[in-house]
Amino acid sequence: MEVFQIVLFIFLIVCAISVTFSKNLLNSIIIFMSYSLIMSIIWILLESPDLAITEAAVGAGITSILFFVTLKKIHAIIALDEDKADKHSHKNVSEKKGEAE
Repeated sequence: MEVFQIVLFIFLIVCAISVTFSKNLLNSIIIFMSYSLIMSIIWILLESPDLAITEAAVGAGITSILFFVTLKKIHAIIALDEDKADKHSHKNVSEKKGEAE
């Protein structure tokens, strides 16, 4: 059991360091979610189920949802439909350039 705890602590440190070096905001949120889930597992192993439930609900759940909504509001996350429309419009522009020449 101690080996499993050590592995979880190593993953926890890796998550913490990788969030600081991540340039993509979406990746940072996903790493933050995994950090919270690992931390809730550690709380369970430390026999503190109330903290584990709170960490899972607040850390990985509500906070991550709020981060996703914030990124969507500031247009850091582009919807798939908009992305497809942008690709389609770029294709039409390149086709029109070919016709004009």
